[in-house]
Amino acid sequence: MKASLDTNIIIHLYRANLQNVLFEIFTEGVFIYEQIRDIELGNHGESIIPEVDADITAGKIELYTDDKLKEQSVYKMFQINVKENRLLYGTGDLGEVYAMSLAQTIGAYSLVTDDIKQGGPYMSLLQLEYDIKPFNFADILILRYLLGITNASQTIKDFNTVNNVSNLNWSFKSQLIKFVKRFLKDPYCESEKQWFLDWTSKNNIDVTTRLKALKDHL
Repeated sequence: MKASLDTNIIIHLYRANLQNVLFEIFTEGVFIYEQIRDIELGNHGESIIPEVDADITAGKIELYTDDKLKEQSVYKMFQINVKENRLLYGTGDLGEVYAMSLAQTIGAYSLVTDDIKQGGPYMSLLQLEYDIKPFNFADILILRYLLGITNASQTIKDFNTVNNVSNLNWSFKSQLIKFVKRFLKDPYCESEKQWFLDWTSKNNIDVTTRLKALKDHL
């Protein structure tokens, strides 16, 4: 999978020193738009910019500039996507608008954001038939666990670390329930369930056993 990142997920994971989960899950590429790096992080996450820049330099994150979009002949498409998404979701969170617009423009399969407000891109992508899947930090920690990259106790510990440094006040139990509902029990779209079944089959994951073990650690 490949992913376009919103400002908040970058700040939350880098402050928790758990940014590597992005590169473990999204092995086909992690992308950010230049104004998220230059403006949004400058306003809200200045302290982590050196670490983000180091990962850009190392090739872990691909920075999309306007010049790069023009070189790929998709800049006008990106501008149209930004305009439409600003109309749909308002101008209060430009990071989210840029991240979604970039995903649409370059064909990134995932939008990673911790902004899960009603009416925002995360919830809209869940409820509508888009080609882009939204994930928050809890989602990708659970995906990493299911892949066997880490165990249940470490997954819960990492969740608590991100939750605490970011003052999100989320509950891992409620996030796990939402994850199971979304992908197995009561999906917003059948395509979500099918994607998950295909993904777990491809990775030889015993979902029932793994999820039960995670639940037992709560």
